[in-house]
Amino acid sequence: MSTPSRSRRAARLSGDERQRAIVEAFEDLLQRKPLADIAVDEIAAGAAISRSAFYFYFPSKQAVLLDLLDRMVAEVDARLAEVGVPGDDPAAWWRGSIGVFVAVFGAHRAVSVTLAEARATIPELRDEWARRSSRWVDLTASTIVAERRRGRAREVVDPHATSVVLNAMNERVLVASFGGEQPALAPDEVLDVLTDVWVTTIYGTPTP
Repeated sequence: MSTPSRSRRAARLSGDERQRAIVEAFEDLLQRKPLADIAVDEIAAGAAISRSAFYFYFPSKQAVLLDLLDRMVAEVDARLAEVGVPGDDPAAWWRGSIGVFVAVFGAHRAVSVTLAEARATIPELRDEWARRSSRWVDLTASTIVAERRRGRAREVVDPHATSVVLNAMNERVLVASFGGEQPALAPDEVLDVLTDVWVTTIYGTPTP
């Protein structure tokens, strides 16, 4: 009995399955080569679809990168919602919240590094990242304010400015670690170090 051709196998996939196959093929390629070296034909081949089918779902490889960003952001937001608000152990709460970013972006290391690099040359990506990350900055700032009202957080210079710095630090530390830069933290050190810096900055002590 003959083996079905690639095109016939692909034809059985639903639209969502094809789109997911494109995204997965693209992320797999990012683990092996930089964005500039990836061709649409390679992505299509990895997803077992034609080049024209790729363009039915995405106008460009940059659009696939944006889709990956959307998926990662959605996962982060869903996990943060499960973390809730600080309880009796704020240090543990911050560790859990920071751990969400370490886990999600760590599971997509090549994408995280590519996103950081591509923002310098792709305005749409830079704008989309700014829009999404600003929500995390606002969330951090509002949490700092709430902790101050509870009498637990110290009087930082400005909650929003502090949040901007802490979130930017997280991103830079993660990208450096994921990308194998030097100097950089080892992956198993990242969460401990970031948590200590955040908690010390917000409360004035690593163990409030």
